[in-house]
Amino acid sequence: QVQLVESGGGSVQAGGSLRLSCVASGYTESPDCMGWFRQAPGKEREGVAAIDNDGSTNYADSVKGRFTISKDNAKNTLYLQMNSLKPEDTYMYYCAAGPRRHCSGLYCYTGCWRPRGAGYMYWGQGTQVTVSS
Repeated sequence: QVQLVESGGGSVQAGGSLRLSCVASGYTESPDCMGWFRQAPGKEREGVAAIDNDGSTNYADSVKGRFTISKDNAKNTLYLQMNSLKPEDTYMYYCAAGPRRHCSGLYCYTGCWRPRGAGYMYWGQGTQVTVSS
């Protein structure tokens, strides 16, 4: 059974940094895609960053230049380094994993970037990040 377990969230002041970790277990082979998403109560889930098995990365415009996604395959761990945090980064953050290709109706994704997480099959329980001004 695939499990994703996030850690590293917390409360910081604006301008501070946090590093989120996501330990994966139960895979028979590494997923094509892993990503970080975030969601606040009553709001839609939004993509933050994604990384392909080939190492290519994608970021939401709102975090480009401040957040960095990376992974350590030997440790089965995904990371999200978050710098220059802003109050608007306050969310529950989730890691997820899934295949590179996903079709929904007539539309097919062929890469790891999914703004709402469509096709990501496995999800962690989330870790809260709170940024105060």
